[in-house]
Amino acid sequence: MPQDLPTLSRPARALHDPAARRLALALESAVGAPFSHGARIDVLRNGVEIFPAMLEAIAQARRRIEFLTFVYWTGDIAERFAQALAARAREGVEVLVVLDGFGARPMDRGQLQMMRDAGVEVRWFRPLSTWRLWRSAHRTHRKVLILDGRVGFAGGVGIASEWDGDADAPEHWRDTHFRIRGPAVAGLRAAFYEDWMEAGGDLGPLFSVAPTPSRSRPGVDAAGGALVQVVPAGASVGMNSIARLHNALIRLSRRRLRICTPYFSPDQTMADLLIAAAKRGVEVEVMMPGPIIDKRLSELAGSEFWSDLMRAGVKLMRFQPTMLHAKLITVDGRLASIGSANFNQRSRLKDHELSLNLLDSELTARLDGHFDEDRDRCVPVDITRWRRRSWLRRAAEKAAAPLRTET
Repeated sequence: MPQDLPTLSRPARALHDPAARRLALALESAVGAPFSHGARIDVLRNGVEIFPAMLEAIAQARRRIEFLTFVYWTGDIAERFAQALAARAREGVEVLVVLDGFGARPMDRGQLQMMRDAGVEVRWFRPLSTWRLWRSAHRTHRKVLILDGRVGFAGGVGIASEWDGDADAPEHWRDTHFRIRGPAVAGLRAAFYEDWMEAGGDLGPLFSVAPTPSRSRPGVDAAGGALVQVVPAGASVGMNSIARLHNALIRLSRRRLRICTPYFSPDQTMADLLIAAAKRGVEVEVMMPGPIIDKRLSELAGSEFWSDLMRAGVKLMRFQPTMLHAKLITVDGRLASIGSANFNQRSRLKDHELSLNLLDSELTARLDGHFDEDRDRCVPVDITRWRRRSWLRRAAEKAAAPLRTET
């Protein structure tokens, strides 16, 4: 079972560490969001830990549930979530749900109707039926669940059978999600209400409970010792805050940079930054899916720079047992960047995303430990064998390259 972080007074220590202070100040300047202290972060690994924690939190909600997701597909867990949300609505809890118009298309319409009949207010983010076709390529990729404004969940997990289990079979994906308490929950709510309002909702729910000292600003009480920066990114033309964040994290790394992503698709700028980091002595490791991947086009489109990266010393590795869907970047053992963003063009250019930067050496060490465990189940990409890949593979890469911004 996941272990809660101890409640410690670590922010002062982190801010007295010159390297940690440099990271915090640089990232605040790069993305325009401040760090807050007092967060408590629980790491949840795979569906076996993630889903019970989320369902338990839903069952305990007393006033309001705010739920936003890109993926809502099918399976037993999809039914259980729909039933849990509907049950709380029947008990008088205000339940607000935002589903992406593209990512949640496979959702069972019976489950959707059940929730609505129970009083759940469901809204679709940018439905595909809109005549504004230029908006259809820009989605919300965020995954956020907030209970009573005090407990939040964020990370990479979708609501579908693919995330069931413990990454112990090809059909059970590897992922990491996080339970968050403390001031950072306010940032999760801001991301939710950004998409909620665009989907046609209003701020009425925020004022439906009479403000009291304990309810006027839920979630702001210190719950732990982590420093957290919440980084929302909008779907817009040009570089968004995720692009600036990734740029900064690579530039700021001094000893070790680890990237775990289901879709590794760097453009020339990001490839050059990774190469420069490796050449200045940073140990750069990239973990991505191997033989089991839900979007093979993403791997084909993103492999243009593999040879250049490996020549510079970047270590590429491919996870073998199942689809790797976890999203993580760690820097020098001091900072972990988590959330919904992939290391690809969609996250940096097109989609609404949400990242959280955790400036906490103990938590980062735990996530680096998970990276080490997953690395033991990877096969490294061998540059000699890669150079000898077939002409058919090379032709597929060439054909996929123009689609890189869509993957």
